[in-house]
Amino acid sequence: MSRQAFRAAGYPWRLYCGPQVIEQRLNEAMDRTGAKRAMVICSPSINRRTNTVQRIEAALGDRFAGVFDGIEKDSTFASVDAARQAAVDAKADLLIAAGGGSVIVAVRAVAIFLAEAGDPFEIMTQYPEGKPAYSPRLMAPKPPIINIPTTPTSAMNRAGTGLKNPDLDQRMEYFDPKTRPNAIFLDDEVLLTAPKDVVRSTATTVFASTVSALSQKGLNPLVAGDRDNAFRLAHGAYLRLMDNLDDPALRTDLCLAAFLQNRAEDDGRGRFHGGPFSGNYAVSTALHIRYPTVGQGESTSVVHAPAMRLAEDVDLQAARQVAEGIGVWSDGMDAGQATGAVADAVEDIYERTGVPTQLRQLDIPKDDLINIARETVKNFNANAGARSEEQQIQDSLRLLEAAW
Repeated sequence: MSRQAFRAAGYPWRLYCGPQVIEQRLNEAMDRTGAKRAMVICSPSINRRTNTVQRIEAALGDRFAGVFDGIEKDSTFASVDAARQAAVDAKADLLIAAGGGSVIVAVRAVAIFLAEAGDPFEIMTQYPEGKPAYSPRLMAPKPPIINIPTTPTSAMNRAGTGLKNPDLDQRMEYFDPKTRPNAIFLDDEVLLTAPKDVVRSTATTVFASTVSALSQKGLNPLVAGDRDNAFRLAHGAYLRLMDNLDDPALRTDLCLAAFLQNRAEDDGRGRFHGGPFSGNYAVSTALHIRYPTVGQGESTSVVHAPAMRLAEDVDLQAARQVAEGIGVWSDGMDAGQATGAVADAVEDIYERTGVPTQLRQLDIPKDDLINIARETVKNFNANAGARSEEQQIQDSLRLLEAAW
């Protein structure tokens, strides 16, 4: 497909960004949906340690239907099911997600469970033995969602949902474009509520994804523009974040980078796959799901550079694009040299930011690496039946050992 012939699609949304946007624009956003009763869903810390819920309640007045503050880390099925029941009891017809990625993902699942008649275990992604994974189509209309992120997160305007369930050997995965938010609020005061370690972790994930995206070739102008601006925002803000934690503009820039990265992938009609420059999504997910103390940012930073160093047959143009973006390209480099230079630069940035760059820094037993590798198999985004389970495990273990 040439640059002159491409297809782009979108969905209805509004983005409200700046100080006091909850007070100024939340009712407007709710009016657009036609909803009457809005319920806030969040974690315990958001409700008890910040004034975010109180601000939402004050803004909405008698349209505020209540709050459920029991969402757990990694969006557990049990907490989502409890939130669904709370929404039913409150007669809520609009859901407000106030929090980080776990809360935003959980609210998508609440919307699905409220609307779909099927059993949650039957409508989730299925992994039949010896066959490719598949995600059942979820056709019922969903209640509208408004997202109020507390951290930079790619979850803010996506449609995929993954829930943790310790009773299963996989996450409960769903995909439904009708769970995309009607509105997103990047409120200065809300963004500043995220603690240092949390915002550093989520910012790391955003930064890493924009580095990966630089390797994409042959993009149409809409995709290329969003991708390049996403990297510019993320790179600049990430380098300054830890020395300027009280600056809401940096947190906002990282949120906007995540938003633009998602939009670029939407216009490109698929998730970016940056090869070695992507790290390894399945390994990172398995790490932070298996070890609750490990955030997504840390599980990303420990494998990002090692994945590049293990790469073989890297495309020169892709490697050059990333190297030029991050400022380490030199004329005459081959693909291996460019990839190695990017790995060194990214690792240096992570070290200066204070996130780990080796698995051993996370206190994970080396003899558990094989178990982490086995848990990468059932991850639809990373391996929808494209590789054999044996190959997936071998590749993951090789990377884990290199990252040790």
